[in-house]
Amino acid sequence: MPRLDCHGALRLAMTVLKRKERDRKLAPMTEDQHQRLLQLLSQPTAPFREQHVIGHLSTLLEYSGVPFFQDPIGNLVLGVDSARAYRRVLRERTSEPLRLFVAHMDHPGFHGMRWLAPNRLAVRWHGGSPLKHLAGTRMRVVSDEGIIGSGRLGKVVLAASGWSIDTAEIRVDFDTPAARPRARALYGGFDFRAPVWETKGKIYCPAADDLAGVFAIIETACALWRRRRGRPQRRPWRHRPFLGLLTRAEEVGFVGAVGHLELGWLQERRRPIVGISLEASRTLPGAQIGNGPVVRLGDRRTVFNADGLRVLSEVAQTTLPGRHQRRIMDGGSCEATAMTAWGIPAIGISVPLGNYHNQGVEGGPDCRGPGGPAPEFVSRDDISGLLELCTALMSAKLPWQDPWAEQRSALRKNRDRLQRLL
Repeated sequence: MPRLDCHGALRLAMTVLKRKERDRKLAPMTEDQHQRLLQLLSQPTAPFREQHVIGHLSTLLEYSGVPFFQDPIGNLVLGVDSARAYRRVLRERTSEPLRLFVAHMDHPGFHGMRWLAPNRLAVRWHGGSPLKHLAGTRMRVVSDEGIIGSGRLGKVVLAASGWSIDTAEIRVDFDTPAARPRARALYGGFDFRAPVWETKGKIYCPAADDLAGVFAIIETACALWRRRRGRPQRRPWRHRPFLGLLTRAEEVGFVGAVGHLELGWLQERRRPIVGISLEASRTLPGAQIGNGPVVRLGDRRTVFNADGLRVLSEVAQTTLPGRHQRRIMDGGSCEATAMTAWGIPAIGISVPLGNYHNQGVEGGPDCRGPGGPAPEFVSRDDISGLLELCTALMSAKLPWQDPWAEQRSALRKNRDRLQRLL
């Protein structure tokens, strides 16, 4: 081995220190965070029936001291405790852009319609679904009180669109002999061996889309408020250019997000804002599970804001070098499309998702066959990377006002070098 002079030894030491610093920044989520993730992923949810998720998150936010409230649509707004405080933040005169992190709390599922017999429930499906191997599939039946039983899928009618179930029958086995609930008080979705479980770094559950994104926003908010706990806070929104919006009924056309945008509050803003959509999105070539979160350049409907994407790309390259991905995720649409349609500059980050909308595309445990019901799954490491990106996007040193300055400088230098050839 060649000898190192003092300068070589110093360079080697600095390389080791930088590597250690990078590894420290990329440390996996803590065990407490891991447990909170599993608890959230085990919550039942469906479009318009997000009450268990909302109740679970409200308890966590109150314990963590994060201010929040529900807007008139029932979405959870994090970072402020009232509509008045929300609008006040938006009217602050500052050049620092407000980061509006958005994720949805629902997942495709059914609503009870009527009882056909003492244990036969007619249901209507909301959102996407598998189309094959449906007969006899186990279903989770839920009420406001919690999971009250399980059942088996019987007769199924597919939607005319050909991309989901329309109506179905479920034979229900109740966990308790209590009086049969009203049909319209029941809802649910597919059921598997457990509400959530892990195998080889992958987390399996009925609804990773989009509770994984919700988790990242909740953890970001809790970390921000934990840093300032105990300090005087006359105006607690100052120095935290953060808002979280956890929406309802995204799976049926961004209903909660559109309702919030239609309130007109965001149109009153005097400061810049960037919407950041967090999603669990179906795997695609170049967006594979375990290779890191994805800088989402666009979705099926549109590309996203170029200035914001420039900042996000630099943050990802600095925070997760070699551990993130970058592409248009056109396997579906996300709430960044809704924000774009309402004039909000928007960007997106995705966690690659296996078995999107419980369709057995990637297969794996409890999959009933290709195209049949299967648990969704995500990588624990990818979610750790998502947390890193959300934290890094809250830095006060990001070039939001002029994200292309460095690129312009490089292009000018190249022009100057070659100008004599014009």
